[in-house]
Amino acid sequence: MTAATVAADPASGTTAPSRRRRVTAWIAIAAVLIGVGIAGTALAGLGRWSERNVLDPESAGPTGARALVEILRDRGVDVTVVRDRAAAREALQRGAATLVVPDAPSLSDDGFTAVTDAAADVVLIDPRARTLRLLLPGSSTSGVGPGTVVDGACALAAAERAGGVAPGAIYQSGAGIDACYPTGGGYGLLSGTRDGRPLTAVDGRALFTNEHLAENGNAALAVNLMGRHPTVIWWMPTLTDTDLNDGDPSLGELTPPWVSPVIVLLLASGVAAAIWRGRRFGALVAERLPVTVRAGETTEGRARLYAHARDALHAADQLRIGALSRLAALLGLGPQAAAGEIADAAAARTGWDRGAVRGILIDETPRTDADLAELHRRLKDLERAVHVRVRPETARDERTTR
Repeated sequence: MTAATVAADPASGTTAPSRRRRVTAWIAIAAVLIGVGIAGTALAGLGRWSERNVLDPESAGPTGARALVEILRDRGVDVTVVRDRAAAREALQRGAATLVVPDAPSLSDDGFTAVTDAAADVVLIDPRARTLRLLLPGSSTSGVGPGTVVDGACALAAAERAGGVAPGAIYQSGAGIDACYPTGGGYGLLSGTRDGRPLTAVDGRALFTNEHLAENGNAALAVNLMGRHPTVIWWMPTLTDTDLNDGDPSLGELTPPWVSPVIVLLLASGVAAAIWRGRRFGALVAERLPVTVRAGETTEGRARLYAHARDALHAADQLRIGALSRLAALLGLGPQAAAGEIADAAAARTGWDRGAVRGILIDETPRTDADLAELHRRLKDLERAVHVRVRPETARDERTTR
């Protein structure tokens, strides 16, 4: 008994265990693939687990500021990291503290100044044009410096003690604003006051990140600016923490209320139609092997397909192939003879016109069922004529029998 017979035999009792083994194997493969994916994701993110946004005080990546936070803590400064304005205001209300903030584009002017006004000292480490306009009136951004090391050249003690630095972004100062580190037609640091509270603006991306902190006097400048109070509140605003009202209506607000139910109804109708008209595969039918199929069934099946497709030309080709094979055998030409050779030999033996015989066997193209039936009749006549010429005694016996 073959393996196929055993697998298909319902009495063998091996179908269920075989199916269970296959299911178990696929489950094991899926589990292995999931495990490999999880392990790969973990390994890929292992070196970046602590790397966050630029100037993030908890990021150990090149653009983070964790090294500066550790230096401040080593000098006795308490650094608190907050990520929303409510937490920042609550932390600033506990006592005098320095507020370190990059920028807050998601807040309105009033929302941003409400937090900065609660601080005893503000250090802007990534100021933009709006931030300078709000806190240092008259000041503005002025591009990027040439990257050369320059001294403070100002009256700000924190800059004078730090020494030279290579500023990144540079600024233009407003009236009453102290400007330090002149370079490239601007200044690398601006210092002023707001209601008697000091404010400083400097490009921390080029000076205070982990990859640049050890260069020149960068670390000294950062400690001098941020260590003026025993507490530092490092505020990292997020885009979700906003008080801005979006005046543009959403797509859902623009569409009529009946659109969503109609979409759901159409999707449900599509699923129902797919289930109703989709192809269904029933249970496998167990059958003992091998199975014997009569040759006549194949012929009848092909004939029905040709008839259903109305493919008269294809059916004619099959009739001609059979007729050419039989004529080649009658004329002794062998199986390798070409159709033209068989047609010429048949015409020569029967005395029929060579063009007519070639039309029957090769050239004529039936278009309809009537043409196909006429071609079939002429093929039979040609075969009968060749048979009479090649084997006259057999032809006489057939006529006598009839």
